[in-house]
Amino acid sequence: MSNLPFGFGLPDPDKRGENEPEGGGQSGAEAFNQLGQMLSQLGQMLSQAGSSSGPVNYDIAKQIALQKLSGSGGGQIGFAATSDSDSAVRDAAHLAELWLDAATILPAGAKATVAWSARDWVQKTLPTWQRLCDPVARQVSGAWVEALPDEAKQAAGPLLQMVGQMGGMAFGSQLGNALAQLASEVLTSTEVGLPLGPDATSALLPANIEKFTEGLEVPNSEVLVFLAAREAAHQRLFTHVPWLRQRLLATVEEFAHGIKVDTSALEQLAGQVDPSNPASIEEAMSSGLLEPKTTPEQQAALGRLETLLALVEGWVDVVVADAVGDRLPGAGALRETLRRRRATGGPAEQTFATLVGLELRPRRMRAASSLWKLVGEQHGIDKRDGLWSHPDLMPSAEDLDDPMEFSERLADQASIEDLDPIAELERTEKAESESGSAQDAEPGTDDDEGGKSGH
Repeated sequence: MSNLPFGFGLPDPDKRGENEPEGGGQSGAEAFNQLGQMLSQLGQMLSQAGSSSGPVNYDIAKQIALQKLSGSGGGQIGFAATSDSDSAVRDAAHLAELWLDAATILPAGAKATVAWSARDWVQKTLPTWQRLCDPVARQVSGAWVEALPDEAKQAAGPLLQMVGQMGGMAFGSQLGNALAQLASEVLTSTEVGLPLGPDATSALLPANIEKFTEGLEVPNSEVLVFLAAREAAHQRLFTHVPWLRQRLLATVEEFAHGIKVDTSALEQLAGQVDPSNPASIEEAMSSGLLEPKTTPEQQAALGRLETLLALVEGWVDVVVADAVGDRLPGAGALRETLRRRRATGGPAEQTFATLVGLELRPRRMRAASSLWKLVGEQHGIDKRDGLWSHPDLMPSAEDLDDPMEFSERLADQASIEDLDPIAELERTEKAESESGSAQDAEPGTDDDEGGKSGH
């Protein structure tokens, strides 16, 4: 990992021995002094790490991300958006919402539309990243401790806590670097495909959008309205489909809970860690030795997540295309540019691969887009959008392979003909809320979450 926290790095072999006696040895007093300095340095590092507890030190993650953004240059990337950009974003969002009203039965979901800098994005989305990253880091960091023999655990004693702190710092450093990279590229708060920001808040990043627009033969104003429409469409889903936000995040958590670490690599890992050098812990953790092995349960969770994300992105793709229609001459080119951005490994794929261990594939998004377009053309937007009223009505991975068969089957389902989508969404929201309250009140329900989060 680059940019280790607090300036710690590997020892420079060319400088070793500069202060040693000519014979190459080291006096006991000098060795004691160096040990004292090392312990003092380590204590200072841990005390400066902040009050963050848990498997990831989010104080360090935030510090590193903001420091990297502040030092990256590039105009306003790391700094607050201007009043002009705020006004342009609000105007674009207002126009996009008007157009979307005719393209979907789901009402506007955003209560506010704001212009974010990259620094804003880091600060506003960090709580959601904490929910996504904690299960992964907890599984990885806890696996090697659990694998130690009982005698070793007893002998290690308080050192395990210290190593846990340094492990949290290592994960925090990794997260901070990844978030800084993502924050300098992402265009909207929902581009990753997940509801990362505050509820009912649409957010665009004007400085990043300006960089994205360079080289495109499309006016900046068109790009801004097109992206505002995509952001607003996402917010309509995340606000008015109450089960969707929880289902997406819970499926990522389910994937994390299934992580299994190859404990046979522990001996090799132990040989790479130098207790006197905190940086070696981060290097060992990022060496790949503790890389999780994918289990069948994880493959199933990954399949569900990819399908659900594809359905979200495909629906947004179709609805925005219908909304902007011929109003934006460059809409077709922008639509294809964003598709290629995903297909070649855009921010979403990079971030999930780095932070959560998921390599999301955008290949299903085109299939989902074709399915939603077909359903809308054959059954109307009321029936198309009514499918979001309950997870059991949603197309499956198999349906993406044969959209025509799904559409024909849908025509035979009389129960959906009489469905009031908005009323059903309200009933689902109430049921989800009551279910969440019951789970919070009952201990021991975490073990059952995996079985409930898939469809």
